[in-house]
Amino acid sequence: MKRVIVVDYGLGNLHSVVKALRHEGAEVVVSESPADVRGADRVVLPGVGAFADGMDGLKKRSLVEPLLEFVATGRPFLGICLGMQLLLGESEEFGRHEGLGIIEGKVVLIPRVPGRKVPHIGWNRIMPAGAGWAETPLEPIAPATAMYFVHSFTAEPAREEHRLADADYVGFRVSAAVRKDNVIGTQFHPEKSGPSGLLVIAQYLR
Repeated sequence: MKRVIVVDYGLGNLHSVVKALRHEGAEVVVSESPADVRGADRVVLPGVGAFADGMDGLKKRSLVEPLLEFVATGRPFLGICLGMQLLLGESEEFGRHEGLGIIEGKVVLIPRVPGRKVPHIGWNRIMPAGAGWAETPLEPIAPATAMYFVHSFTAEPAREEHRLADADYVGFRVSAAVRKDNVIGTQFHPEKSGPSGLLVIAQYLR
């Protein structure tokens, strides 16, 4: 059984993430311990809320360096929602804020136009982007599968190959998932996306 550390940095609906991981057979530990992060088989960084608050929570718990060290080992890393956005180099949410810098790019506000409500809340279909999603946690699901989103800001990776999946939100390209080597991020919530989301989690655990 794979030991998964779900990082607790003061933000996020940890219960639903933990429940989904355990449903798929993982041994899950919720922790804010740098040592636990360094020793994990897999790490999940969930989160909801503001980008600056997320980075502040990681810094206050001395988790930034352990997370970067974990990623450098090549072990599987999954960021969800805010946890995905924190992977980027910076965010424009309420000013400019530096992120983890694991994936080059920035986080920007979804433009408000007539007919496009922000935040983007609800189900939306995701499609392969960049290099596609073969041999990634998204592999078991079909293109145009609907996933559940709740967000006002979206990641813009600097390199197209780091886009894993996109969703169209009233004519705007939302980055639904990103990938760089062993690091995966999903803007959608797999733990809230029903059977399709659980397939993503199960594949991540494999």
